[in-house]
Amino acid sequence: MDLLQWLFAARIEFDGGQFLLLREVLGNVFGLLSALGGMRRKVWAWPLGIIGNALLLTVFLGSVFGSPNPVDLYGQAGRQVMFIATAVYGWVRWRQVREAGGTAVEPRWASWGTRALLLVVLVGGTAALTPLFRILGSYEPVWADAWIFMGSLLATFGMAKGWVEFWLIWVAVDIVGVPLLLSAGYYASAFMYLFYGAFTLLGFFVWWGVRHRRDREQARVTVETAHLDPTVRRD
Repeated sequence: MDLLQWLFAARIEFDGGQFLLLREVLGNVFGLLSALGGMRRKVWAWPLGIIGNALLLTVFLGSVFGSPNPVDLYGQAGRQVMFIATAVYGWVRWRQVREAGGTAVEPRWASWGTRALLLVVLVGGTAALTPLFRILGSYEPVWADAWIFMGSLLATFGMAKGWVEFWLIWVAVDIVGVPLLLSAGYYASAFMYLFYGAFTLLGFFVWWGVRHRRDREQARVTVETAHLDPTVRRD
């Protein structure tokens, strides 16, 4: 109990009365480690992400958990709950594949139909959630909070499915998230979003490279098989 009390009260102080909550910093560190594990397609990325999500949930519901920062971001808080639920799905899915003797996840491109559906759900979900978050009292601009929630949901689901495009959804989330978090006073999270923006671009090219190598290998095997003469004996 003493450890929890210390964790909820701990902050990093700066001149001029500015501070960062230690929970916010630790939550983003766990999130970064989870993203690194995801880029390397490691199963341990999911449980680390869950720890970070739980910490950040207490941060973005400041009025509920007695945070010194009274600004509530319901989209940010809601996405932590969503992250935990989706992470459980991804964790189970990747473990099943690995235990079956395969790689935790095999990067693949989503179909054009899936890409169109992701875009429609992102825009439509943002429009649908904006009035709800406004009623709940989320920080303005509320549409940005809704955009972050929907983008995070789709990106996490895409990661579990192994779609290369999920990295680009994270970029779209980060572009909106940085100015929103800065205006709300969540400076540690804003900095991490800025860092994530560059990191997710790197992750996209890493997964793209893996998919490209797989495609080349499959094409080579297909060509060799097509030219294989089964009547030729090899001693």
